Amino acid sequence: MQKPEIRGDIVHVTRDAVGNILVIDDRKHRVLSFDSVFEQSKIARAAPHVPVHEYSRAMLLPAAFATPEHVTVLGMGGGALAHGLYHLFPDCAVHVVELRPKVVEVAREWFGLPQSDRLEITLGDARKVVADLPPASTRMIFTDLYGADRMSPAQAQRRFIKDCSHALSDDGWLILNYHRPPDETSPLYRELVRQFPCLLYFRSRTNNTVIYGCKEPFYPWPLDLPHLATLESQLPIAWRKLMKKLMIAEV
Repeated sequence: MQKPEIRGDIVHVTRDAVGNILVIDDRKHRVLSFDSVFEQSKIARAAPHVPVHEYSRAMLLPAAFATPEHVTVLGMGGGALAHGLYHLFPDCAVHVVELRPKVVEVAREWFGLPQSDRLEITLGDARKVVADLPPASTRMIFTDLYGADRMSPAQAQRRFIKDCSHALSDDGWLILNYHRPPDETSPLYRELVRQFPCLLYFRSRTNNTVIYGCKEPFYPWPLDLPHLATLESQLPIAWRKLMKKLMIAEV
């Protein structure tokens, strides 16, 4: 097993047909890694519902514009995003789709993922699960599909974007953690524009891009600063600082 280049102590290792799953602790944080140099998920050990990675925090920004009753998360990791949503929206049902059962076990045992009727987990291929979701059955879809060292190619497929859009409500949001800024001449970008009249971007310090598509056209500024302060009290991720990096795409 390759020793990861992540600082800390390996406190747990398990394996499935896909590969290793490591849990690494330092003094303040806990990290999930898939036998690589990359951190798949990171939480503060004292507050497991608070995501640490900037891109994970940025994926939560649509909460500034909408309060969903149902959200869908594609890709578990350590459960940081799902746990954050569960904590932020106490009246919201959170549906998580994860391919690897052992990842779910690790998220529950080592990352504090709640066991609750309000948090449903489906084991399976996210592409197939999304394709089978009923139309308009969820308000937000968060897709963060990554293996040990690369993004799943599903996230760049037009069919996947169409299926996500089909499953979203008329005012729904797609939040996509993409590995680079999308090429505006690509089929992916054209499909995003076709499905979502409002597109926003967030470029993280790690050079990946969070893409936000809203099915209902709106202009997201000016910001409701009191609302951001309320969100910060509920989930301290520096909402105002993150919002300053949000960009609107010309569609």
